[in-house]
Amino acid sequence: MQEKILVTGGAGFIGTHTVIELIQAGHQVVVVDNLVNSNRKSLEVVERITGVEIPFYEADIRDTDTLRDIFKQEEPTGVIHFAGLKAVGESTRIPLAYYDNNIAGTVSLLKAMEENNCKNIIFSSSATVYGDPHTVPILEDFPLSVTNPYGRTKLMLEEILTDIYKADSEWNVVLLRYFNPIGAHESGDLGENPNGIPNNLLPYVSQVAVGKLEQVQVFGDDYDTEDGTGVRDYIHVVDLAKGHVAALKKLQKGSGLNIYNLGTGKGYSVLEIIQNMEKAVGRPIPYRIVERRPGDIAACYSDPAKAKAELGWEAELDITQMCEDAWRWQSKHPNGFED
Repeated sequence: MQEKILVTGGAGFIGTHTVIELIQAGHQVVVVDNLVNSNRKSLEVVERITGVEIPFYEADIRDTDTLRDIFKQEEPTGVIHFAGLKAVGESTRIPLAYYDNNIAGTVSLLKAMEENNCKNIIFSSSATVYGDPHTVPILEDFPLSVTNPYGRTKLMLEEILTDIYKADSEWNVVLLRYFNPIGAHESGDLGENPNGIPNNLLPYVSQVAVGKLEQVQVFGDDYDTEDGTGVRDYIHVVDLAKGHVAALKKLQKGSGLNIYNLGTGKGYSVLEIIQNMEKAVGRPIPYRIVERRPGDIAACYSDPAKAKAELGWEAELDITQMCEDAWRWQSKHPNGFED
């Protein structure tokens, strides 16, 4: 069934790739984004790739009145909610900004949804809600705890959405706990475009490879992992985007509240990522070991079996493809969407 889906944060890295997959699956899409950490040009690329003009509202989700107007105008049947601040390290320095953007912003969105009887939402959560897990791989029923304010906003929002569902079973909620999205669109014209110095590993490695930054800082090599560096579950952003289309099918069935890990089930260390990027780039990438970052953990990777069983979804693209696509984007567009 084709529906109109409102995508918050739809001009961002995961948002744009999800908009492409939604359109290719036959859905109508409306995008709301305040462009604080994204670029209007990214949606122009999406329009070029899909051949579809996308209704776009430059708005902040904390502005409930504007959201109300958008809902009245567009009448979406569901929401995919990406909008929010997302850097672990930054959240430890400016926690209030994270609580304001992520918590207050989402509450504002939920009010506008409820008032317009739009009670279907897919929420962009995160593996950070598992804190420092006692064992890996991580299942959806593992204990939840957080080690930083960013993760705390995600966990609090999961709890808020759960409370809303418990109070009113007309709501359908899917909580998607992402692991680490990397890669880029195969065209090389759409990818992660962080403002300023990247917070995530792969854009950082890419900017060193393209000569914009001098060397990669590896935060700690004394973790209890094979090579001492942090291990994460990296997933291609296109696979992640397809996971949202699969979750939307579940939502349309009036499925209540559901939680899924979206990852590959494989863990790669920081040094393994650098080595894979070196293969994609064809030359060495300089790096330096520095102190651990506060809030970082040793290892975090998923067991994605539940998503495969219930959504019919699994990640298909491997680490080689992730690095090659990321490098194609970075080398074609060393200054992101400014090129």
